[in-house]
Amino acid sequence: MPKPYPKEFRDDVVRVARNREPGVHLKQIAADFGISESCLTNWMKTADVEDGVKPGTTAAQSATERELRKRVRLLEQENEVLRRAAAYLSQANLPGK
Repeated sequence: MPKPYPKEFRDDVVRVARNREPGVHLKQIAADFGISESCLTNWMKTADVEDGVKPGTTAAQSATERELRKRVRLLEQENEVLRRAAAYLSQANLPGK
């Protein structure tokens, strides 16, 4: 997979695309910067979400959600270990064994 473009480059290309003159197509801007039109379109959609122009999940929200899911998985694993330990200890303390 190719190395991603730097954020500054993406931001500059999106800024140029947003401030383009009437009649200038995204295809031409993408060609001028050496990227594909679909890549530029995706960058613009992402920038619109990040800027709050369009609804969607921002990168910060995605990162927070990812961390929370990781924490939930860890806590579920710890809970399972404690449940098994409690079951083992309750069997060990039964009278008559």
